[in-house]
Amino acid sequence: MASNQTSTQDPTLRLFTIGFAGHSAEEFFEKLRTAGVRKVVDVRLNNVSQLAGFAKKNDLAYFLRVIGQIDYAHEPNLAPTKEILDDYKKKQTDWEQYKDGFLRLLDERNAAATLDPKAFDRACLLCSEHEHEHCHRSLVADYLRQQWRNVEIVHL
Repeated sequence: MASNQTSTQDPTLRLFTIGFAGHSAEEFFEKLRTAGVRKVVDVRLNNVSQLAGFAKKNDLAYFLRVIGQIDYAHEPNLAPTKEILDDYKKKQTDWEQYKDGFLRLLDERNAAATLDPKAFDRACLLCSEHEHEHCHRSLVADYLRQQWRNVEIVHL
C-alpha cells in the first residue's frame, strides 16, 4: 500500500476480560493497571453481592478510579438472566445449553448494536469467575468480536 493511501480496515480494538474470584485486591488491580485497561465493564447480573468483597459496585468504581484512573460501567444487558444463570448453576443445563441460551439472549437484546465499540477499546469485561473458559464474559467477548470485527480479546 502506498504511504499516501489509508487503510479501509478499522484498527484493532483490544478487549480484556477478568474475573475477580481467586485474586487478591492487589493482584486484581495490578493486572488491570499493567495491561493498560481504561474502563471496566461489569457484566455481572448482581454487582452488589456480599460475596463480591472489593468488587462490589460502588467500592469497585472507587478503587478503579483511585488506584488506576480506570472508569467503571455496569452493563446488565451483557449479563445472563437469573433463570439462565440459575439453571446452569443448579446443573439443570450443561455448558453448551447455557452458551446457546445466553447467545440467543444477546441476539434478542441486540446487545452489540446498543453499544459504542469505541467505548470498549482497552475496556475489560468483569465477572466473578476466576477462569474465563466457562464464564459468560468469554461468550460476551466472542459475541462482540463477531459483531464488530477487528476485536482482539485478552483474558487477564
